[in-house]
Amino acid sequence: MEMENMVMVDLYTQIFKRKSIRDYDLTPMESVALEKVVEQIKNLKPLYDDINVEFKIVSQNDVNQRMMKKAPHYIVVFSENKEGYKTNVGFMLQQMDLFFSASGLGSCWQGIPKPKKQVLESSDLEFVILMAFGRTNTQLHRTSNLEFKRKPLSKISDIKTEGDLGELLEAARLAPSATNSQPWFFKGDNHIIHAYAVKPNILRAIMLKKYILIDMGIALYHLKLAAEHLEKTNQIIFDETGSKSTPPRYEYVASLKID
Repeated sequence: MEMENMVMVDLYTQIFKRKSIRDYDLTPMESVALEKVVEQIKNLKPLYDDINVEFKIVSQNDVNQRMMKKAPHYIVVFSENKEGYKTNVGFMLQQMDLFFSASGLGSCWQGIPKPKKQVLESSDLEFVILMAFGRTNTQLHRTSNLEFKRKPLSKISDIKTEGDLGELLEAARLAPSATNSQPWFFKGDNHIIHAYAVKPNILRAIMLKKYILIDMGIALYHLKLAAEHLEKTNQIIFDETGSKSTPPRYEYVASLKID
């Protein structure tokens, strides 16, 4: 699907075929195409309305790649540093990941590269993460769910997965995460799903601590998107019961309430 001809975007179907792209055509995209990216960014839905977030589109020359393959463009995300801000960024930027997939463009979360000094100094907010994007030199989509290397549902949830619940949790199961760590666990029932983030051991915490809550935001967006696809009224909330039911070695993040 050519981005320039796109009117409506079905993000839900992209969950089952998106993949992280690392090989790009480094030719800069046309200004009209980039304007559509800017417009989509303006329409992103936050997880938390009270956190100030800023997105900037920069070129490959504005990023220190550190042995990572280059991309023609990057989204740089800055955020106010307050409770929930990393989960909020994950929730918002995953909308762009799925948008790019639906638009015929490749994208990839970038945990290692950093913007250059002049980009970092262009915002008063804290730099959080980058997302690479552009036209790809490789196959854009997966052709089968078997191409996903993910834990089975039984390893990430104790919820019985009959019917719609199985579809909701499958969407979360397929979410991308840093080093494919899949740091989530889900508890609940037909009315509410509680999301928990793993507390890594000391060695893994050094590498993953920054990204775990971002990853949780990604999974929460997949959950919510699946609920919307199933036409269920839903809301992400803090639930005291969910917080008190936190499994050992996990911390409570949020819950998806389903009506």
